[in-house]
Amino acid sequence: MNVLAIETSCDETSASIVANGIKVKSIIVSSQARIHAKFFGVVPELASRAHIENINFVVSQVLRTSRITFDSFSRKVDAIAFTRGPGLVGALLIGAIAAKSLAIIYKKPLIPVNHLEGHIYSSFIENKFIKHPFLSLIISGGHTELILVKDFGKYKMLGRTRDDAVGEAFDKAAKMLGLSYPGGPIIDKRAEKGNPEAIRFTRPYLKGSWDFSFSGIKTALLNYLKINPIKDEKHLNDVCASFRQAVSETLCFKSFTAAKEFRLKRIVLGGGVSANYLIRKMFLKISRENKMKVFIPSPVYCTDNAAMVGCVAYLKYLKCGLVYSNAQLTSNPSLNLEDWQYNYT
Repeated sequence: MNVLAIETSCDETSASIVANGIKVKSIIVSSQARIHAKFFGVVPELASRAHIENINFVVSQVLRTSRITFDSFSRKVDAIAFTRGPGLVGALLIGAIAAKSLAIIYKKPLIPVNHLEGHIYSSFIENKFIKHPFLSLIISGGHTELILVKDFGKYKMLGRTRDDAVGEAFDKAAKMLGLSYPGGPIIDKRAEKGNPEAIRFTRPYLKGSWDFSFSGIKTALLNYLKINPIKDEKHLNDVCASFRQAVSETLCFKSFTAAKEFRLKRIVLGGGVSANYLIRKMFLKISRENKMKVFIPSPVYCTDNAAMVGCVAYLKYLKCGLVYSNAQLTSNPSLNLEDWQYNYT
């Protein structure tokens, strides 16, 4: 089954052709990082405009790369998937309109996908179908969620951030340090040259809860810089390394503690921040020590991308079929993670 998937939840315009949920025939991701860099964050209006400018080109390119013409579309594409939410309302609408237009023209079924599910199942692309149950950690610019995934489309939300998402914390830290946007990659790069034990930043473990909080780490950095302004490159690298260490330890502590509490042997990471070198290294090391398995997508599947949408769409097709109500096909910027309904016909 070939699915044309479209992802426009935030600041990446992406399309992909995915076969049977795991074979990515082609993927195109158009980033808006340069547009939003001077604002140190995503500007919704600018994001929507960029999606309008990019969507036709991205879809055309992914079809061309897969050797699919508009004449052969009906024969080579079986369904069209799109990100329904959560995300920026204008950005979501652009992707939904593109998907629905193609569905009407070519008489193809539509499959709505929750953006969070894309990150949950992104590791499946390279690891076939990971066995359930498992613990999912979603870490990105807008999300920090810890989820117990019982089965396909069956979830229990354990915890989420009470303030800043982890990616947002990296962005704000980079701004304080006079670095570029997005903050995660540049802090990660500099941290490799620094001493992670140079400064002891707070670790907000929030014991007794599965929630996260990163505002405290951000405030600790701000207070440190007021007293200790950056004096040279070595100092800057040490601060980056110490900040990254605090964030990474917080994520690992919470995740592995939850996995042990719920007797889970598998942890699956997803989201842009899971591309962070230390986070990947730390999770893999601790998993080996505790005889657990950790699955982390390749960097291309960590950030927002349409391949993960196509993967989820295929899994939903297997469980739920291809018929969805108008309400289920309506974009929702505040969409919650909900269990799949199995009564579709």
